[in-house]
Amino acid sequence: MWPCMQQDSVIEALREFSIERNWGQFHTPANLAKSISIEAAELLECFQWDDEGRIDKARLELADVLTYAYYLADSLGESPEALIKEKLEITRQKYPVEKSFGSSTKYDEL
Repeated sequence: MWPCMQQDSVIEALREFSIERNWGQFHTPANLAKSISIEAAELLECFQWDDEGRIDKARLELADVLTYAYYLADSLGESPEALIKEKLEITRQKYPVEKSFGSSTKYDEL
């Protein structure tokens, strides 16, 4: 795990924040998925006219994307870390090192 907050402490902090405001009622999977998309668009906007982007703003928009992603995983009873590891293993199979090293070619074209 990265040397930042443990995943459990992030989930706990997010749960507490939501409970304090009674926002859980709005955190349906559909609403959270929509919110991820909306925040991802705001993140992309930070780089709209400049590939270097506005990193100060991008950091906060990325935090919004991650926050909603964590809320969605939690609402589905999933661990973000477990989901990422599962998907990484699937992707590892699709993109073996010997075929994909240094290439951005899609797996079905390798």
